[in-house]
Amino acid sequence: MRYLSTLILMIAVAVFMYSCSSGSFKKTKSGMLYQIVKNGKGEKLKPGNYVKFHVKTFQKDSLSYNSYGKLPAFMGVDSVGRPYDLTEVMPLLSVGDSVVVIQLIDSIAKYMGGQIPPGFKKGDKIKYHLSVLEAYKNMPEAQAAFDKEMKDQKFKEIAEIERYIKDKKINAVKTQLGTYVEVINPGQGPRPDSGKQVAVKYTGFKFNGKKFDSNVDTTFGHTEPFDVLIGQMSVVPGFEDGIKQLAKGGKARVYIPSMLAYGMNGSPPAIEPLENLIFEIEVLDIKIAPKPEPAPPMPDKVDVPVTDTTKSTNGGNKSSDKKK
Repeated sequence: MRYLSTLILMIAVAVFMYSCSSGSFKKTKSGMLYQIVKNGKGEKLKPGNYVKFHVKTFQKDSLSYNSYGKLPAFMGVDSVGRPYDLTEVMPLLSVGDSVVVIQLIDSIAKYMGGQIPPGFKKGDKIKYHLSVLEAYKNMPEAQAAFDKEMKDQKFKEIAEIERYIKDKKINAVKTQLGTYVEVINPGQGPRPDSGKQVAVKYTGFKFNGKKFDSNVDTTFGHTEPFDVLIGQMSVVPGFEDGIKQLAKGGKARVYIPSMLAYGMNGSPPAIEPLENLIFEIEVLDIKIAPKPEPAPPMPDKVDVPVTDTTKSTNGGNKSSDKKK
């Protein structure tokens, strides 16, 4: 089960650009700008609450994240919040409010010991647009709401893939895990199980047909076979699940819900959060995975220098040549 901390981390690293005039903005205690653009007139958020909200994220005038119509974000509310952070704004809001928040990169750098966040330069701005949906009194209530959102998201992804498969008249079978596999050639011999190393060729597609990675297409710069250790979580679950349906020489197209791919975090910039994926996979070889090399043995005795304090004067110590 995924927990709220995963989503909170995702939102903490997201950035947003929203068109607005800075003249009507207020400041938090740390100097962060914010403007309530819609007053929802709902319950005031209190310390100890957990809040469910949607957020849009733009960076350099390009939309980089949008939870609207997808999985909402969750965050805890405390009385103060971290300086120059979204948590500082939450105690100022009510359920139903929409707010624009502006962070100046120069100010962020001040709170990061002078370090500018990667991908930014001096003078850049970070802006968020948030809409507060619900407030929960405690973590169990928020966790239950989050679990329901996750369940609904899973059903939505399954419906999208099944609709795509139906529209394209694709003969794909849903596995027990939840991956959809269109077997082109099953291959010959046993299928790989835990402890096997499988060499594959692959090409990854978005559902709009755009390639995002491949070791077949030379334009991606790597054409060597890709080794997958079955049962070691070395790749996303849906990719491994597709491989396990094939024997040596087998080929398939694998349709993977985002929750069995890169999920809420995505894999920027190529893969967006909550994006379903398609992989074409060819199994080149299956063999027993090589055993890891054993760690070198620890020595029976370690010589450690010892400081001779018996000859110290005026607080100074002289190092002795004696060893333990």
